[in-house]
Amino acid sequence: MQKIFDEVTSLDARCYEKFHLSEDILMEHAANGMAEYIKNNFSKDAKIIIAVGSGNNGADGIALGRLLFQSYNVSLLFVKEPKSKMALLQAKRAKSIGVPSITSLTECDVIVDAIVGSGFSGEFNSQLKVLLNTLNAATAFKIACDIPSGLQADGVCANAAFVADITLTMGALKKSLFLDEAKDFTGKIEVLDLGISRKIYETKTSWHLLDNEDLQLPHRSSQNTHKGSFGHLSILSGEKSGASVLAAQAALRLGAGLITLITHEKPIIPFEIMYANSLPKNSTAIALGMGLGESFSHDELKCYLHNDLPLIIDADLFYMPIVLELLKRSEIVLTPHPKEFVALLKLTKLADISVEELQKKRFHYVEIFSQAYPNAVLLLKGANVIIAYNGTFFINPHGSSKLAKGGSGDVLAGLIGSLLAQGYSALNAAINGSLAHTKLAQNYTLSDFSLTPNDLIEGIGKL
Repeated sequence: MQKIFDEVTSLDARCYEKFHLSEDILMEHAANGMAEYIKNNFSKDAKIIIAVGSGNNGADGIALGRLLFQSYNVSLLFVKEPKSKMALLQAKRAKSIGVPSITSLTECDVIVDAIVGSGFSGEFNSQLKVLLNTLNAATAFKIACDIPSGLQADGVCANAAFVADITLTMGALKKSLFLDEAKDFTGKIEVLDLGISRKIYETKTSWHLLDNEDLQLPHRSSQNTHKGSFGHLSILSGEKSGASVLAAQAALRLGAGLITLITHEKPIIPFEIMYANSLPKNSTAIALGMGLGESFSHDELKCYLHNDLPLIIDADLFYMPIVLELLKRSEIVLTPHPKEFVALLKLTKLADISVEELQKKRFHYVEIFSQAYPNAVLLLKGANVIIAYNGTFFINPHGSSKLAKGGSGDVLAGLIGSLLAQGYSALNAAINGSLAHTKLAQNYTLSDFSLTPNDLIEGIGKL
């Protein structure tokens, strides 16, 4: 698990004041980190072009050019003349040793984007927009220095943005790298040290990035057990019963000992899944909302939920007023996609916004919701999943477009419900269910468009 920050300017300032590290020292280490990445991944005959701007992001790129000069065929493409103090200094240093500069993009093996950093806002002029499109169209491997140019501090893209294969970000992770829109521009993300360990450079934060290694599966260590030892998940099965069946199969495969679908009619379901018309007394968790429709009246739902069992709610329930009562529970996980979260925000009177507005300010609205309902665990689906609980936030960046298919969310609900039934806390169930979900997609090796919910379920045994 890694820390994520709103900005790192204050962390840099702390280095200057507390650790006596100058801006120049931090920049040299940033440039050296990029140089080491290139040396470790590209042969000495590689041709490298570094596009540099007028500010400190450009200064990082100029310093990189100086470090690579004579070891690589490197050229500086000055998009704008240096203006900042550090850009002027780095340009003077590069010129003094003869680092070549060019006026237009030529064929190369590597392009480094050091045009503008996280301080950029607004839109690019037509000339810069054309240049970025030209850089993106090149077949070279593309590296973004700190943040892809055009990706702004809030994570929203300008009218053009550099599309990187990898972003080498400086000092610490920034939230702007993890807005859904940013995912198509950042590529892989790696953090470079600035002459001081991240453990010292970083301070406290309420935002964290989940790593695959954080996944904690429900391994069975005790042998003197029976099916009741591993929980009983009850799932309300509604109009679209296939959704609840997918959730049930995922929950059973992830280790829940018993699964019951609560339904008005006898369903056609796999033999290993039970069904009932009332809530089994030995239930240890409840899941509802997936394909629910209008199968249950408000009074029926209240009857089934008149208990303090851990609960996961999804899909249709975010449009129903009963969710306001459920938010009072202490062990509850909510798993809306953006449209459902917009409906939830409106029901709770926290905001009345469009999906487009939400996607531009995902972090903001998740924080608002968590402040209003600190006991609820919110899992906001998206290209990068956000999980919130009591003012603490986690981002799962491991999802992919493979999961963009009907039924994937039902599998996620089943995974989380299974962990709740087995005794995981609401927060740990959401984190580990989400990580298992994205790991299943990562493990799928066939064409990315062909993944189905059943493929996810079948892959659980190989986690």
